Amino acid sequence: MAKSRYIGDYPVIGIRPIVDGRRGPMRLRESLEDQVMAMANAAKKLFEENLFYSNGEPVKVIMADTSIGRVPEAAACADKFKKAGVDITLSVTPCWCYGSETMDMDPNTIKAVWGFNGTERPGAVYLAAVLAGHAQKGLPAFGIYGHEVQDRDMVTTIPDDVKEKLLRFGRAAVAVATMRGKSYLQIGSQCMGIAGSIIDQDFMESYLGMRVESVDEVEILRRMEEGIYNEEEYQKALAWTLEHCKMGRDDNPESVEFLGKERRIKFTDEEKQKQWEFTVKMYCIIKDLMAGNKNLPAGFEEEMVGHNAIAGGFQGQRQWTDHWPNCDYPEALLSSTFDYEGAREPYTLATENDVLNGLGMLFMRLLTHRAQIFADVRTYWSGEATERVTGYKLEGKAKESNGIIHLLNSGAACLDACGECKDENGNAIMKKWWEVTDEDIKKMTDATVWCEAGFDNFRGGGFSSHYTTKAEMPCTMIRLNLVKGLGPVLQIAEGWTVNLPEKVSDILMERTNPTWPCTWFAPRCDGKEGSPFKTAYEVMQNWGANHGAISYGHIGADLITMCSMLRIPVCMHNVPEDQIYRPACWNAFGMDKEGQDYRACSTYGPLYKNLNK
Repeated sequence: MAKSRYIGDYPVIGIRPIVDGRRGPMRLRESLEDQVMAMANAAKKLFEENLFYSNGEPVKVIMADTSIGRVPEAAACADKFKKAGVDITLSVTPCWCYGSETMDMDPNTIKAVWGFNGTERPGAVYLAAVLAGHAQKGLPAFGIYGHEVQDRDMVTTIPDDVKEKLLRFGRAAVAVATMRGKSYLQIGSQCMGIAGSIIDQDFMESYLGMRVESVDEVEILRRMEEGIYNEEEYQKALAWTLEHCKMGRDDNPESVEFLGKERRIKFTDEEKQKQWEFTVKMYCIIKDLMAGNKNLPAGFEEEMVGHNAIAGGFQGQRQWTDHWPNCDYPEALLSSTFDYEGAREPYTLATENDVLNGLGMLFMRLLTHRAQIFADVRTYWSGEATERVTGYKLEGKAKESNGIIHLLNSGAACLDACGECKDENGNAIMKKWWEVTDEDIKKMTDATVWCEAGFDNFRGGGFSSHYTTKAEMPCTMIRLNLVKGLGPVLQIAEGWTVNLPEKVSDILMERTNPTWPCTWFAPRCDGKEGSPFKTAYEVMQNWGANHGAISYGHIGADLITMCSMLRIPVCMHNVPEDQIYRPACWNAFGMDKEGQDYRACSTYGPLYKNLNK
């Protein structure tokens, strides 16, 4: 696919074939070798065909050189995996084996064990024994055991329930391990008193294994004035932008009276052209700051290297936007699956430097390889209020949730969320970035207009993307919050985008800011008294901050698994209980799933706590 834009190799998965180590006249071990290696190869094939890195390449999977029956073989496997950069291990077996002698003892790997559900020499017995060992030694591991008994010659036929757990473990583990060693680049600092933009470096390091890089916004001006960008790339980006980014409405008045004088507000066409040139340069420079650019002018070798940022945020308001064009264009386009060069891996650039929302976008981008939406969780519209204002009665998913939540904000809402792209069955979709075609790009740019920024918010001008999500798509909204005395927690709300009639949407939009990207959201609700998911109103009332990160698809189960790896408890979710998958030792912390999660995360602590002592 594409070359990785990050420094450092992607994480590798290591398969550990575990076997009964007994030999002797009955040749017990020898009789099991083919079976266990076939099982290991089946798992390897499943991962290689279904798991991908952020650049689109299949995940690299290696195996131990031999089956593992005793300590020396476990040590040889550990040595090989360490040299190969293995961050994730899967131990597989169809039989009884010696648990503590064969288990993965590396405290820094993310671990799972698959015990084959057979009757001859049941892998379930080893699975239970070794998971008990993992719990006793403080090394959490995921357990995988099929629901149905299989014949011994069926080790290469992986049941659907086992596949689901293997792939959920693999997706989450690769996402977790990919973040380690990368940077979050904050351009500016806290924005408008928003707590989410107060960056906590200890959290970033201890929980995510990431470093924080900080650049003052003036660095963008320095690079503009000193020509520290690639002129050819800039001209190409500008030409593409002027051709494909259609101008939208300008709701600014011509002038207002201010301090006894008439103050001009509306920008001229010439001024708007200059703003386009400025914001496109911002786009190029921010991309260079995050990922580096070897094609910068000679003499700027230091700037060429970038900050190895897997995510970032731009402060903007107010010091920047009171004087300079806003960052909505760079934020929206970087967060999308394409730019002037065509389809490419999305970046993550959080509006208002809300690092906690940016991290939510990053989690879901790494899990799905799709673009993400950054939005205000702005307004709850009940069915009654919607009908009173528009005359329209909510239908379908919106009626089921007894209302809709308006997701609206200028900035990093990806253009993919317009809902214009379709899958092979004609359903609206936000595609994985490597599946995006030139036709898709045209549909997304045609569905989007760029409105002159409102002077009330952005005195320096700039352009805000506007589209309305005109399709019903499954989606997941999350929010990462920091709570003093508790630490990080995650909220998850699965639901659907809602395609309101155009006239109804327009009436509601005119009551707020109609120049920003608009998505109507109906969470999946349960109607239960006291539940944060009784209706859409309760979801909004219980939301932990003013922003949410939104991804295509119902991926709450993957997020729960990922958070358990990071030791971040999930404080609110509407994921079906049978989809919740966490390390086996979580079961020792009580019978209630939510309480288990809190107690286990508190006991084990941040994933990288031992690396930061």
